[in-house]
Amino acid sequence: MLNQFSRTELLLGSQAMDKLSKARVAVFGIGGVGGFVVEALVRSGIANFDLIDDDKVCLTNINRQIIATRKTIGRPKVEVMKERILEINPKASVNMHQCFFLSETANQFDFSEYDYVVDAIDTISGKIELVVRCEEKAVPIISSMGAGNKLDPTRFEVADIYETSVCPLAKVMRKELRERGIKKLKVVYSKEPAIKPLEDSESSCKINCVCPPGTERKCSSKRQIPGSVSFVPSVAGLIIAGEVIKDIVGIR
Repeated sequence: MLNQFSRTELLLGSQAMDKLSKARVAVFGIGGVGGFVVEALVRSGIANFDLIDDDKVCLTNINRQIIATRKTIGRPKVEVMKERILEINPKASVNMHQCFFLSETANQFDFSEYDYVVDAIDTISGKIELVVRCEEKAVPIISSMGAGNKLDPTRFEVADIYETSVCPLAKVMRKELRERGIKKLKVVYSKEPAIKPLEDSESSCKINCVCPPGTERKCSSKRQIPGSVSFVPSVAGLIIAGEVIKDIVGIR
């Protein structure tokens, strides 16, 4: 019977679609990368999600985040993403966690329940904690390295963290994971050297913060505000989603 995933089934087959519909995927970070990960996963047949993000949609998210529109400004990102998932697949199961993932909040999550974890958060301590927790429970994880301050989406590659180069975030992750005895981690990273953002006070979130009321981690509190565009983090997110789908159904 024809359904919204029929074209995908023509490529993957019915058994693969059954696997996808039963898999439970946790996506940590529903931003420029993570939002497109979720979008591609639900359109591919994944039907069980855990969405983790403490942030609300901001005016400055509109240039690159799939859930960001004038109508969604000020709303929790996990809430908006859940609505979008259910508009695509009303039968999907979605758990929302509006929190900031760190070691202090990690015990809120039972990683043994996940079939796959996507790391699309932007704090090193949180990324490391995610990898360690997944390692402990033998849960597959894929991690997004830096996508900000870049303009060339063709420079993204899928690799093990210890095979990466150029990316400063990947360099730090290599060091930290090696110290913890983590032997491998699938990542999506870019070999494009980072572009230095223009110094323009009119466009600076540091000076002219427009974060919605009630936002705990405002842009003005961050050490550096990266520049970003619509066609770079979205590509990273789609690449990640493709890897998740292929790993779940066993495509090599």
